[in-house]
Amino acid sequence: MRFLEDKEVVLGVSGGIAAYRAADLCRLLGQEGARVQVIMTQKAQEFITPLTLGSLTGQPVLTEMFQPLNPRPYHIDVARKAQLFLIAPATANVIARLAAGMADDLLTATALAVDCPRLLAPAMNANMYKNPAVQENLALLSRRGWVIVEPEEGPLLSGAVGKGRLARLEKILAYCRRSLAPKDYEGLKVLVTAGGTREPLDPVRYIGNYSSGKMGHALAQAAWERGAQVTLVTASQLPVPYGVEAVWVETAGEMKREVEERFPHVHIVIKAAAVGDFTPDSVHSQKIKRKGGEWNLRLVPTPDILAALGRNKSYQIVVGFAAETENMVENALKKLREKGLDMIVANDVSSPEGGFGSDYNKVTIITSEGYREELPLLPKLEVAHAVLNAIITLSRFRSLASRKEE
Repeated sequence: MRFLEDKEVVLGVSGGIAAYRAADLCRLLGQEGARVQVIMTQKAQEFITPLTLGSLTGQPVLTEMFQPLNPRPYHIDVARKAQLFLIAPATANVIARLAAGMADDLLTATALAVDCPRLLAPAMNANMYKNPAVQENLALLSRRGWVIVEPEEGPLLSGAVGKGRLARLEKILAYCRRSLAPKDYEGLKVLVTAGGTREPLDPVRYIGNYSSGKMGHALAQAAWERGAQVTLVTASQLPVPYGVEAVWVETAGEMKREVEERFPHVHIVIKAAAVGDFTPDSVHSQKIKRKGGEWNLRLVPTPDILAALGRNKSYQIVVGFAAETENMVENALKKLREKGLDMIVANDVSSPEGGFGSDYNKVTIITSEGYREELPLLPKLEVAHAVLNAIITLSRFRSLASRKEE
């Protein structure tokens, strides 16, 4: 789901060194299908030109409240059309003026007039950011409904290292999507598993699989975008999606422990992890030396986490994944029935375009209530949102409304 598709996004750019990053932000918003109208302060134009941003958005950049050929104040017209209002970067000066309710230029006047989601991405020197005045202003704006995309720690223009760098553009984009996404998962606790587990043989070797964890991480991000409180139990080393609590594991046993501990306290479990089916019966404490000849390895089954969840669920919805190389739908249906699942997502991992490690996936979604949908090849984040849409069709999902506060 492309929540920014055909949406009117107003991007305010204020006067800090991070203003140059607004060019890439315009490009990313455009790639999401948004129509971007840029408003620049006078100070921002000393760092990057209106021509640059106008060229990237295809629209003239607005800089003054009034123009000779348009006697109407721009801030009312722009605010009326805006579906998302974002200021990035937001300097300490702009933040203070917004907190005071000032409307002394086009950007602050428009900020007062908009009636849509409002986001603010601060960027400044670390000492300025932690100054009590700035923190109080941000807290005030947050109480008034502004979403604050916090800056990151790192090297600053002054040469110091601290918190004040503009948030990564991917993070800002994620918050933009979340602001426009439906909040159909708000109040729900969602547990997602991701990645391929590793079963150690000795301190340097393990038995594993090719799973990258990308699908599970996309599911966690999608659930967060739609308002859920998300915990990601992951065996992957991928970056954790914004706003998601991460729990790192390595083995099937570790994943079982972490999932079962949290299972009674969540509403939905999506088991996208590729959990190893077998583990060595013993782990050598020292590296096994090559001595020639055969090495016979005895494997024993790992615990079936998904089947245990299916048996022990009460009000929870349990969703599984079936990574198959043949008879995909038949094997998925068998897994759905035998493990007591509410839904299963089947994909052919032998396909080079949608297999392990790909940024795309082609899946078939099947529920226990007879819903079935075969998706074309899609980016994994879009697949994730399709999975969440299918979960909503379950009758058990409707019964979760009364348990959101538990």
